[in-house]
Amino acid sequence: MSLRVKPGTSWDEVYARCVRAAPEAFQADRLNNLERGEWLASGTPGEHTTPVDGSAIPGPPRVGAEDAATAVGWACAEHRAWQRVDLDERRARVSAAVDALEAHRELLALLLVWEIGKPWRLALADVDRCLDGVRWYVGEIERQMELGGRRKPLDGPVSNIASWNYPMSVQVHAELVQLLAGNAVIAKTPSQGGFHCLTLAHALMRRCDLPVTLISGVGSQIGSSLIRGEGLGALAFVGGRSNGRKAAAELADTGRRHMIEQEGLNAWGIWDFSQWDVLAKHLRKGYEYGKQRCTAYPRFVVQRRLFPQFLETYLGVAADLRFGHPLAVDQPDDDLPELDFGPVIHAAKAAELARYYEEALQGGAVPLHHSALEAGRFLDGQDTGAYAAPAAVLAPPANWALRHREPFGPLDSVVIVDSESELLAEMNASNGSLVASIATDDQAFADRVAPEVRAFKVGVNAPRSRGDREEPFGGVGASWKGAFVGGDLLVQAVTQPADAGVHELLYGNFPDYSQYPPR
Repeated sequence: MSLRVKPGTSWDEVYARCVRAAPEAFQADRLNNLERGEWLASGTPGEHTTPVDGSAIPGPPRVGAEDAATAVGWACAEHRAWQRVDLDERRARVSAAVDALEAHRELLALLLVWEIGKPWRLALADVDRCLDGVRWYVGEIERQMELGGRRKPLDGPVSNIASWNYPMSVQVHAELVQLLAGNAVIAKTPSQGGFHCLTLAHALMRRCDLPVTLISGVGSQIGSSLIRGEGLGALAFVGGRSNGRKAAAELADTGRRHMIEQEGLNAWGIWDFSQWDVLAKHLRKGYEYGKQRCTAYPRFVVQRRLFPQFLETYLGVAADLRFGHPLAVDQPDDDLPELDFGPVIHAAKAAELARYYEEALQGGAVPLHHSALEAGRFLDGQDTGAYAAPAAVLAPPANWALRHREPFGPLDSVVIVDSESELLAEMNASNGSLVASIATDDQAFADRVAPEVRAFKVGVNAPRSRGDREEPFGGVGASWKGAFVGGDLLVQAVTQPADAGVHELLYGNFPDYSQYPPR
């Protein structure tokens, strides 16, 4: 029996719901930008396709440098007014926005499915993590604004340039906390996806009288305004190392507060280990969203004598992965499918992953696994150009493009080692990462090795993640620049001591020092 898109979830139906929910932000054939306090039909709408089936959807309405500079100026003016609003009022407005987002939870999640290919369960989780996280900050913000003495907002709005993969639980979450702490916000939509979800979210936020600005544009044209614009208080950036380095370089002579999260090759190290059923569960969960996240684990460093057991465990998980069209069902009344992942972000990325796999083999790597794309769940005749079947290689060559950086997709590499020093060298191949894990039965080994792993968070027999609520987050080495975030550190990163005579050293990686919170 042929699969079909579940009734009520087609793109046309979802977009029509957006137009009804926020007509000020969504026109019948284009999105608007939120600038100068209102939704304007500014910018040039670009062409875009959904990774789910390759069909056309409205693209981001890209503004130019002049409009971006004007938007920054407006955000600065709003910041001056917002920082004078008392905490109780800020808390009430942010709470109202969270309630409004909750009321549109399923619509926001459907946009994430269509725009960036998230399976339904993971799309809902992205929305829920945002809302639950902000509610925690609403309850903690009074205490957090007194940490180390009374704190106040920054001297200008926070500029947000984030990746496409977590529009709600990373970007909107961060913005709402920045607003709660007394800062106005200006944000750029990611060019590769997420702009519909962010447009709806910001329409709801603006209705609650929150000082938010949202614009779209090409980074090379408007990035400088959003990074160096006069009057900005801080930059919050999430993305790859190339763009992160450019942003850091532009900030170098400004002394401006910044939080720049970048990629790292997160690794599992496996040594003197026997709990293979436990590892199998972690491997399965690690494939969520096709490993398109900064805390994914695409690299496994395995003790030689354990390789047979590891391979049996790994292949058992890889063969059972479920991927395909996130909205395809057998019968109209069926629940949406329970998938590990859908498409990658676009067809060019899928082609890039296939090219990396072939390059590894040509360089002498051993193919461990490569699922057939036909194993996925697809509609008859649908475009599958953005889908990448899971693959893995053993012993990739030293000059492989992914030897030292993350694939950001379902392509793993496995390296065999014989000594503790080799294990550490291979786990630290990318000059710093966000997370890492050690699988071992020997706690003394874990205690000795974990501090030598160049990752912000190191798990033992369990993966690490960004964390929620009180848990801090950052990176080691080239994976992070500026202040760390998460929990109390996020509020500290977007506020400053009220007493101008107080000099504080934030936790983070800065040009003249690095300071890490206790593990």
